[in-house]
Amino acid sequence: MTTPAPVLTVNGIEVIYNHVILVLKGVSLQLAEGQIAAILGGNGAGKTTTLRAISNLLKGERGEVTKGSIELRGERIENLTPADLVKRGVVQVMEGRHCFAHLTIEENLLTGAYTRTDKGEIAANLDKVYTYFPRLKTRRTSQAAYTSGGEQQMCAIGRALMANPSVVLLDEPSMGLAPQIVEEVFEIVKDLNQKEKVSFLIAEQNTNMALRYANYGYIMESGRIVMDGAAQDLRHNEDVKEFYLGMGGGERKSFRDVKSYKRRKRWLA
Repeated sequence: MTTPAPVLTVNGIEVIYNHVILVLKGVSLQLAEGQIAAILGGNGAGKTTTLRAISNLLKGERGEVTKGSIELRGERIENLTPADLVKRGVVQVMEGRHCFAHLTIEENLLTGAYTRTDKGEIAANLDKVYTYFPRLKTRRTSQAAYTSGGEQQMCAIGRALMANPSVVLLDEPSMGLAPQIVEEVFEIVKDLNQKEKVSFLIAEQNTNMALRYANYGYIMESGRIVMDGAAQDLRHNEDVKEFYLGMGGGERKSFRDVKSYKRRKRWLA
C-alpha cells in the first residue's frame, strides 16, 4: 500500500517566547494527505504552540519560530500571514472555541468565509456544514452565548470549514465536553476526513479518543516529540498505555522515568 504524500511537514522547529523562553526544541512531524494525525501530551507539552507555529499565530503572544521550517505541499509557509494561510487552505480551530457570543450560530459560521467572494459556493458550503452538524441548523438563529459547549465546538469547526480548507488544525476539541459529545465531535471529524478529504492535525489530551480516530500519533513532552508511530501501534504500546491511557498500576508520571525507554531524539537530527 502506497503511503500518502505529506501535505504538511514541520522540520526541526524551535519556538521562543519573549526572546528568552525556549518552548519548542526541534519539533519535527508530518501530516499525510487525507489523514488524521494527533499530537498528544499533557498541559505545557507544547501541543498548542506547535499548532500556532504552523498557523503563524505566535506573534500575538510574543512568540516566534527561530529555527527550522514548515512546508505545505513542499512550499515553505512559516513566514506567511494567518490570512494568507487560510487562503491556501490551512485553518486553525482554537482551544476554547472562541465563538462570537453576540452573533447567531449562522453569523458565526459565515465569518469563516470572510476571505471568499464566491457567494454561490459559500451558500453551498453552509448547507454542507448543516448536513454534518444538523444540531447547528436547528440553532442557526440562536446567539452563540446561549448554546451548549458542544454546539459551540461544532460551530467553531463548522466556521473553519466555511473557509473551504484542505488542512484543519484542531486544538483540544474535547476540552470541557461530556464524553458522549466528544465522541460525536470526533465522529464528525472522521466523516469530514473520509468524505471531504480534509486532513486534520489534532492537539489533544484525551489520548484514548484521539488514537481511536487518528492514523498517526506524536507524543510530546517538554517541547519535544518523544515518541511517534501509527495510532494503533501507540494504543498497544505498554508505556503509552501506562502513562497516557491510565492502564498501568505504577507511580511513574513521565517517559523520562523509564530507563528502558529509548527516546527517538528527533530534535538532534
